[in-house]
Amino acid sequence: MSDLHRLDIAGLRAAYAAGTATPAQVVDHYLARIDAHDPQIRAYVEVDREGARAAAAESGRLIGEARARPLEGVPIAVKANIAVRGLEWNAGMALRRGMVASEDAEAVRRLRAAGAIILGTLNMHEAALGATTDNPWFGRTMNPHRIGHTPGGSSGGSGAAVAAGLCVAALGTDTLGSIRIPAAYNGLYGLKPTHGAISDAGLAPLSEWLDVIGPIAHSLDDLEELLCVLCDAVEAGPAPGHLVLLENFDDIACDPAVLDAHARALALLDALPRRMLALEDGAADIRFAGFVIAARELIGHLGDARAEAPDKLSEELRFMLDYAEGRPDEEVERARAILSRTREAVRAAVGRDGALLMPTTPQAAFPHGGRPPVTQSAFTGLANIAGLPAISLPAGLDEHGLPVSVQLVGPERGEAALIALARRLDAGLAGYTPSPLM
Repeated sequence: MSDLHRLDIAGLRAAYAAGTATPAQVVDHYLARIDAHDPQIRAYVEVDREGARAAAAESGRLIGEARARPLEGVPIAVKANIAVRGLEWNAGMALRRGMVASEDAEAVRRLRAAGAIILGTLNMHEAALGATTDNPWFGRTMNPHRIGHTPGGSSGGSGAAVAAGLCVAALGTDTLGSIRIPAAYNGLYGLKPTHGAISDAGLAPLSEWLDVIGPIAHSLDDLEELLCVLCDAVEAGPAPGHLVLLENFDDIACDPAVLDAHARALALLDALPRRMLALEDGAADIRFAGFVIAARELIGHLGDARAEAPDKLSEELRFMLDYAEGRPDEEVERARAILSRTREAVRAAVGRDGALLMPTTPQAAFPHGGRPPVTQSAFTGLANIAGLPAISLPAGLDEHGLPVSVQLVGPERGEAALIALARRLDAGLAGYTPSPLM
C-alpha cells in the first residue's frame, strides 16, 4: 500500500487486524518517506532505523499472537529535548552534542510499553527558546504546506514531521506555546496538557514551571489515544458550562483569516453562556514577563557550560540570555507579579467548567529569514502561565493557502471535556487540510 502514511492510529489497528499491512511494512514505508522528503523538510535530527525495525518485528509477533497493545505498531517521533534511549539528547543545542540518552524519558517509555515504534528524534528551536525552528546547528526546518516558511516552534520538527507524513504523530514540548504554534502553522491538532499531567522525567528543561510534554497529530482521535497512554488517568470532568472570551483581544493584531476563524468558532459555540476575561496587564507585558522568567531559568539549567563554551550557543541565544540576565531586580519582580496576576485571572475565569476560546496564533506561517513576529505566543502563553490544558485545532486556510487555527483552554485536568468540546468545533469548522506531501 502506497498510502500507509495516511492511516491514523485506528486505521493502522484495523489494517493490522485485517492482515492488509504489517508493522514491518509500515516502518519501511515511513523510512522510505523520510529518505525521500526529509532532506528538504529537515524535521529529523536522528533516525533509529535499526531500533524501529526491531520494534516492528516485535509488534508483528504480538499482533500475530493476538496480544496487541493500544498503540501496537504505530510509528511516532520525539522532539530532541525528550530523552530517547541510545539517541542524542541535544535539545537543539550544539552544547549538548554527543550527549546520548541512557534511558527513555517516562513519556517515551509509556509509548513503547503501549506498542508504539519510535522512529527517531526531531529538530527544534535551539534550547526551545523561540518559535521558528531555524536552528543554526541542526538546520532550518520547513513547513510542508509551503517550503521556505517556518513550521513554528519550538517543536517545529514535530509539527513538520507529522504534516509531511513522516510519522503518525509526534511528541513536542510546550513552554509558552511550543506545541500549539507548530500545530497551528502546520494545520494539525496539538494538545498542551495540564502542567504535571504527563511526567516530565527525561525532559531537558527550559522552564520547569511552564514546560509540558504533549502530542501533535492529524486528528482529535489520535490526540485522545495518545493522551490516554501518556497520562495516569484522564478524568471525564464536567461538560463546559460557559465560554470565556478575551476582553482585550484588540491589543493583538491578527490576520483577517485568523479573525474569521475565531468568529466562525464563536458562532459554533453560541449556545454556551459567555464571560469576559479582562487581563490587568497588556499582552506585550505578559509576553515579556514570560520570556524573562523562562530565559533566566534556562540560564540556571545551563550553569557553567554557558560561560565555558560560548561558541556552542548561537549569537541569537547568547543575546537573549544576556538580555534576560541583565534585567534589574525590580523588573524581574514586576515580571513575576504580572505572571501571578495573569495566572489567577485566567484560572478564575475558566473555573471548574469553562473554556477560553482564542486564536492559536495571530498569524499564519511566515517565510524563514526575516524577523519573526513578536506576537507568536500572545495567545498560547496564557495556558502555560495558568497551568491549564489547551488544545489547538485547524480552522481552514488563509488567502495564501496557509493554515489558521483556534484554541480552547480548559480547567485543570479537564483534558477529556476539552477534547469533547473541540470535537464540536472540529465538526463545524471542518478545517483540516492535509499538506501537499500527504
